[in-house]
Amino acid sequence: MRGLPCGLDYKAAQCPNPPSYVPRLFTSSSDHMTFTERVKNLLIGFSEHLLCYLLYSKYENLASEFLHRDVTVLELFSTASVWLMRYDFVFEYPRPIMPNMVYVGGINCKQKKPLPKEFEAIVNASGEHGIVVFSLGSMVSEIPMKKAIEITEALGSVPQTVLWRYTGEVPPNLPKNIKLVKWLPQNDLLAHPKTRAFITHGGSHGVYEAICNAVPMVLMPLFGDQMDNAKRIETRGAGLTLNILEMTSKDISDALHAVINDKKYKENIKRLSDLHLDRPIHPLDLAVHWVEFVMRHKGAPHLRPAAHELNWIQYHSLDVIAFLLAVVLLSMFISLKCCLFCCRRCFRKKGRASKPTKSKSH
Repeated sequence: MRGLPCGLDYKAAQCPNPPSYVPRLFTSSSDHMTFTERVKNLLIGFSEHLLCYLLYSKYENLASEFLHRDVTVLELFSTASVWLMRYDFVFEYPRPIMPNMVYVGGINCKQKKPLPKEFEAIVNASGEHGIVVFSLGSMVSEIPMKKAIEITEALGSVPQTVLWRYTGEVPPNLPKNIKLVKWLPQNDLLAHPKTRAFITHGGSHGVYEAICNAVPMVLMPLFGDQMDNAKRIETRGAGLTLNILEMTSKDISDALHAVINDKKYKENIKRLSDLHLDRPIHPLDLAVHWVEFVMRHKGAPHLRPAAHELNWIQYHSLDVIAFLLAVVLLSMFISLKCCLFCCRRCFRKKGRASKPTKSKSH
């Protein structure tokens, strides 16, 4: 899985989730946050409890009806033996994980296959300039004509051939270097040595394919986790992010020229790719191993932390803190009382000693 809304996956696994350096979903923050961003991150973390309730209440009712007992979605997920997380620290920010959380980011990256003849012909005809792959994902196949014209104008300013997955109305200003297709073999095109850049909406599948094949990106996030994905790539220096609602033709053109011609973007994505591919086992094989592991051993209880048996007060040691605080306060109270008692005794003795002295002087 890629993640659950309001961080339910990490809550269910009893995984530490410090708001000081673990950005919450939809914040578009990095792990190096300013004070204002940390305040925002903490407040969003507090609001997740309400979000979880509103989002999962219907499913809790369904689960309770099916199981004939009151149950929460958090309780159901907390029984998982192993979590297969579609993450990789090359792309994600470093953070704590639990022993039963296995990171299999890049599981969708496949070996390069020969391109279909029509795509091979287009790529070969691109010459030394190469190609740019453009796709906004399977859920977005057409965009408003005004925005399409702006994008077309920008793409026409680069010498590369642009393969654009687009099924909407053809823009009237379509130049010769743009090839509109209803479908494209994305991974195979990204793996081709003539690919210079990838224009993407920032979906995790496409981002990991670009990392696997070391292709710098221009990101146009639309919704969901795409803004956070774009922030991660931009933070790593492997691409540039554009606001799809506010971007102009010049913005698109400048960003595309930058990621193609500025060597730092290619060097950074190549470094990420080398780190990502330097692993003892492919993520898919790792996922298969853990699935079979759970089947062989009927679960993985030895990886389950004792935190599942603790309530919120015990987990945060609030009862221990309260006990120690009570002991300290009681000790201070007793010490203060002893000091006051000693002081009173001393003053009384001094008073008694001073009275006879005064009478003798008279």
